[in-house]
Amino acid sequence: MDPHNLFLYRREGAYIPRIAAIHDLCGYGKCSLGVAIPVLSAAGCDVCPVPTGLFSSHTAFPGWYMHDTTDILADYLDAWKAIAVDIDAVYSGFLGAPEQVDRIKEVYATYPKALRVVDPVMADHGKVYPTYTPELCDAMAGLACGADILTPNLTEAAIILGTEWAGSDISDEAARGIVEALLAKGARQVVLKGVQRDDGVIRNFAAGQDCGFFEASNGYLPYMLHGTGDLYCSCLLAAVMAGRSLADAVVFAGDFVYEAMLVSAQQPDFKDRGVSFEPLLGKIATLLG
Repeated sequence: MDPHNLFLYRREGAYIPRIAAIHDLCGYGKCSLGVAIPVLSAAGCDVCPVPTGLFSSHTAFPGWYMHDTTDILADYLDAWKAIAVDIDAVYSGFLGAPEQVDRIKEVYATYPKALRVVDPVMADHGKVYPTYTPELCDAMAGLACGADILTPNLTEAAIILGTEWAGSDISDEAARGIVEALLAKGARQVVLKGVQRDDGVIRNFAAGQDCGFFEASNGYLPYMLHGTGDLYCSCLLAAVMAGRSLADAVVFAGDFVYEAMLVSAQQPDFKDRGVSFEPLLGKIATLLG
């Protein structure tokens, strides 16, 4: 199928879709739930957060504090069952412990018709994040293989596939091979992020069991910002839940992140404070048409 004709969620009338956002909550640094809640809300979604951990800031700062919420999640989610909460999509990101994957699988079982979106937040630029153990990486890889939409960067794709990270400068053929390997492991649609060459362009590649292979690209900006991966996946899901095609959602997410990085560069200490997307939220609201 042409990815421009693949719609993973059908928006109906005035109905507001409800999304379980299973991510950490970061006090400073603009990532995880601090990104997902405003972005998806701007797309007319009811965001129901499930905090997988509490962070004082993102982990690039020295002296960050983390509180692992694993022990509360079973009771937290059981309370949802008791009041008959209904969910249209389950969107997971950064996790704090392998046992949290079991909680997510229980959510899948409770809401079998919900769209499963996995952003396997665990590594970047060839390095695993400091809170991730080998056991947690293995558990995340298992979760990724059951996703309806999987959005890894190149490092995370290598972890899921059990291969060596090949760097960010890979060919189209190599990118296709990674996407096809992830599909073969069970993911339904894959968006591979962050192929970067020396031509001033950054590329994202996607394909699915329901659509063909395609590419979307943006200009490369010579600085790294925390939270751009969270922003990308949240924007992609926002477009999907607004009833846009997978191809349109991939393009929208890349364009939005590029514009947010330009806005960010105008802020003081922008490389530390995270990606600044707030002035652009109106663009997300226009997805509703």
